[in-house]
Amino acid sequence: MTARPEAPTAPYDFVGIGLGPFNLGLACLTEPIAELNGVFLDSKPDFEWHAGMFLDGAHLQTPFMSDLVTLADPTSPYSFLNYLKEKGRLYPFYIRENFYPLRVEYDDYCRWAAGKLGSVRFGTTVTEVRYEDEDELYVVRTAAGETFRARHLVLGTGTVPFVPEACRDLGDDVVHTARYLHRKADLQARKSLTIVGSGQSAAEIYYELLSEIDVHGYELNWVTRSPRFFPLEYTKLTLEMTSPDYVDYFRALPEETRYRLEKQQKGLFKGINSELIDSIFDLLYQKDVESGDRPVPTRLLTNSTLNEARHEDGAYTLGFHQDEQGKDFEIRSEGLVLATGYHYRPPAFLEPVRERLNFDGHGRFDVARNYAIDVTGRGVFLQNAGVHTHSVTSPDLGMGAYRNAYIIRELLGTEYYPVEKTIAFQEFAV
Repeated sequence: MTARPEAPTAPYDFVGIGLGPFNLGLACLTEPIAELNGVFLDSKPDFEWHAGMFLDGAHLQTPFMSDLVTLADPTSPYSFLNYLKEKGRLYPFYIRENFYPLRVEYDDYCRWAAGKLGSVRFGTTVTEVRYEDEDELYVVRTAAGETFRARHLVLGTGTVPFVPEACRDLGDDVVHTARYLHRKADLQARKSLTIVGSGQSAAEIYYELLSEIDVHGYELNWVTRSPRFFPLEYTKLTLEMTSPDYVDYFRALPEETRYRLEKQQKGLFKGINSELIDSIFDLLYQKDVESGDRPVPTRLLTNSTLNEARHEDGAYTLGFHQDEQGKDFEIRSEGLVLATGYHYRPPAFLEPVRERLNFDGHGRFDVARNYAIDVTGRGVFLQNAGVHTHSVTSPDLGMGAYRNAYIIRELLGTEYYPVEKTIAFQEFAV
């Protein structure tokens, strides 16, 4: 194996840590900027984006223009349309007349873009970040003993699967949606399966397992604490909330107001595609007709919070509380799928510079309007993980290019890509 070259001694303008779609977009947008010298580090051996959920036909919930670059630079060679052109698939995509790329296709697009970049380094695990006061530089150290010095950091480590407290001692047999496809065959060999949680991933898995319920003969439960199976709100005036206008409005609200809204706005980005909800009902109806007098072995339960879980004798005993009735009940199931989403956890490598970072009254990063989280207001920038400060724009793929254009302006001190300020027809503030 060829030895990896030593990191240069001259400081970088910035180091990007973590390489999901947002930092990958930043890598694409900074590639042509001669005035910026940056490097992106990621511990994975290659780009990977939710590979455990590459279900047949699953697609993004945002249109193809929400790619890595287009909404900041429509002329970029790293656009999704250019990817299609190089793959010889532009005309078929056009004839398809569907704005929403397949999920596996989007992952391949990101791999294609990453393969063209010289600033990306996979297989590089960051272990520690320190700050040199004398030189005013961040020092990034890796597991391989490399050192990268930079004036700025851009954190893109992303979110990790969230496991409810009741399930944290159950072991590796529990399947989070992040690993669903890797464990699907094992799950379908069991006599009973329970999906806990709601949202698009839960719905996609339920539909797939319901489609094959007759083949494998299992019982199938879908339980959520939500009062109903919420559709994703996707009307055009609602979509204006993914805008610079709304970021300005939301970020200026009092902290407690923002936290209250964070809980109320989950249906804006965590709901289920309405077409999928209808498809689930239609499939249930079809299965009911085909089953004759025998009931379809499936249950859908809402308003039910998982409070207890134990694993014994090859099965899970799950204790729920029906919140509206105030009643407890149990479900016994051989397989358990947690569709409980993801949450942000500050990486341990930041601990040595913790005193340089800003936190709010709830102990989370206090993300400034310009996406900085450090005491200088322009030294460390955060990708995603800011729903409590920037609302639904934080995880939205379509706002990634906007946020990167904003961060690039902060890094350069001048506007390289036009940064939109007002695009909404409605007024959010009075």
